[in-house]
Amino acid sequence: MRHFDLVIIGTGSGNSIADERFAGWNIAIVEKGVFGGTCLNVGCIPTKMFVHTADLAAAPAVGARLGVDATLDGVRWTDVRDRIFGRIDPISTGGRHWRAEDNPNTTLFEGTARFVGPKTLDTGTGEVITADRFVLAAGSRPVVPDVADLASTGYRTSDTIMRLDALPARLTILGSGFVAAEFAHVFSSFGVAVTVIGRSDVLLRHEDRDVADRFTSLAERKWDVRLGRKAVRAERVDGEVRLHLKGPDGSEVVASDELLVAVGRTPNSDLLDLAAAGIDVHPDGRIVVDEHQRTSVDGVYALGDISSEYQLKHVANHEAKVVQHNLLHPDAPIAADHRFVPSAVFSSPQIASVGLTEEQAVARGVRYVAAKQDYAAIAYGWAMEDTTGFAKVLADPATGQILGAHIIGPQASSVIQPIVQAMSFGLDAKSMARGQYWIHPAMPEVVENALLGLDLD
Repeated sequence: MRHFDLVIIGTGSGNSIADERFAGWNIAIVEKGVFGGTCLNVGCIPTKMFVHTADLAAAPAVGARLGVDATLDGVRWTDVRDRIFGRIDPISTGGRHWRAEDNPNTTLFEGTARFVGPKTLDTGTGEVITADRFVLAAGSRPVVPDVADLASTGYRTSDTIMRLDALPARLTILGSGFVAAEFAHVFSSFGVAVTVIGRSDVLLRHEDRDVADRFTSLAERKWDVRLGRKAVRAERVDGEVRLHLKGPDGSEVVASDELLVAVGRTPNSDLLDLAAAGIDVHPDGRIVVDEHQRTSVDGVYALGDISSEYQLKHVANHEAKVVQHNLLHPDAPIAADHRFVPSAVFSSPQIASVGLTEEQAVARGVRYVAAKQDYAAIAYGWAMEDTTGFAKVLADPATGQILGAHIIGPQASSVIQPIVQAMSFGLDAKSMARGQYWIHPAMPEVVENALLGLDLD
């Protein structure tokens, strides 16, 4: 039985840990799927490459109100797909080759790992190994809901929908979160008739309610949005997917050419047989970690989707740096900083958020004031004729400390960044608004004016 200094399970953010400072360590890396993890292969990167293309495809439709008459001649789906994966797949292959062939201190095992005892791992390749230290970074996978006969439909998930051989004429998306919202934008912009099915009363229900309500209203103008529905059965008949629903008005059936299941992701912790290793998990399956990313077993760390409540690549990257430091400096550990974690939804319009929503502030009894600023009231908003976007900020009325921010509108994911910086470094709303130049006319003025609108003590 071979013994290693370090075993890393998962090649997403976990793969970045073993840099040149670990050259003297004997390291094993175990990967059950495609090298590079979710973000590179089936998540952030390819989806945003599709989103950018979709934004271009959607642009002609909004040009007329600006005096520009343009048409979309067509979308060459396979060209779009192959450009994206023609760039991504070689990165994945190259990363695998680098670890497997060019790192003499690293052994790559390609199999589904599971613990068979304390710090003892079956690599899924027929070999069992042991190690002094482990990093569990095995990520997550799409949730498959309990819908009768769903398996027989040949449904798609976010892992497979981007590899379609041809655009469907009709697409049903089961789910109402960010994955559903982004793919609805992509496929509808490419000319597909999209139906979105959700159980809640709004899309993106985890966002600030003002944002969720606005996004839902705009989505209903573009897509067939059916909320308050539960999928009870699925079938494929003559090449057509039929999803049977129960809703406020009784039963109904939605038919389409393809079905995308996008109801969330679940941590891959259940695949690792963690009980055999004595590693504690939360009721939802996430591995329990402390502020230093340490699990309940000494020398075993976890990061990313398998342990974090934030299923976000920038969080996993941050946690990987924390784990990396703590492996190298176990006597001087650093803690992960999850105080102000931003997120974005790359749909149309974009959404970005950080900190408390208004609903969370109320539920927690936090004293706050809030202010909103419409894109339509700033000069660049006039240039875009944007009548639906806004920025909303929440702050402590006594100190002016920013508690949260929520933006819906063009380039929201970039516009919010100054607020993330202010929150991270303790800059209060008044100082942020009045203590610096704001380029005029530019979109960040929507943030400036929202801050100036706060009724502070």
